[in-house]
Amino acid sequence: MADERDAAAALVERLRQGDQAALSDLFALYQERLRRMIALRLDQRLNGRVSCSDILQDSYLEALKRLPHYFEKPDMPFFVWLRLVTSQRLVDVQRQHLGAQMRDAGREVSLQGQVIPQATSVSLAAQLAGNLESPSQAPIRQEMLEQLEAAIESMDPIDREVLTLRHFEELSNDEVAKTLGLQRAAASNRYVRALKRLRETLARLGLEP
Repeated sequence: MADERDAAAALVERLRQGDQAALSDLFALYQERLRRMIALRLDQRLNGRVSCSDILQDSYLEALKRLPHYFEKPDMPFFVWLRLVTSQRLVDVQRQHLGAQMRDAGREVSLQGQVIPQATSVSLAAQLAGNLESPSQAPIRQEMLEQLEAAIESMDPIDREVLTLRHFEELSNDEVAKTLGLQRAAASNRYVRALKRLRETLARLGLEP
């Protein structure tokens, strides 16, 4: 992680000096993290119509256009900014394809004046349930998924977002705080609370916490 931070810092400095090729290197450095974010938040109704690669390519072009705005006020880590650009592009794509259906489904949340796509309880539950593939396990898997989805859906939206960012996207507490506009202590407390509730649910279902 320290090596990644050092590499990113050097690339951001190159970018600041006008070397736009550094943006391509930064995207390559963060590609898997951004892809994970998109996969968690892409509406399942768009499977087969929109790919993570499509979103990433569009996000790269958008980031290239918006670079001057970032360097006017670089008050957040570059990865957090790049993730924000990518999530906003994802919102635009989903609205383009789904229109009112997107908003009616309640799959967006407003944070710091920015609208971002929420990870669905379906995608989070699928991540947690793991791979129970045999026919005999199929009914058990479905029951687990339904209970997990209900538990995740009942969480406070911000707690659910903190949990998604920390547990599934593997952001640091500082990155979560910057992303959500929270104090570091508040972000940490919300994560502890959400994780405790999640572990209780997993234990009740007989899954590994």
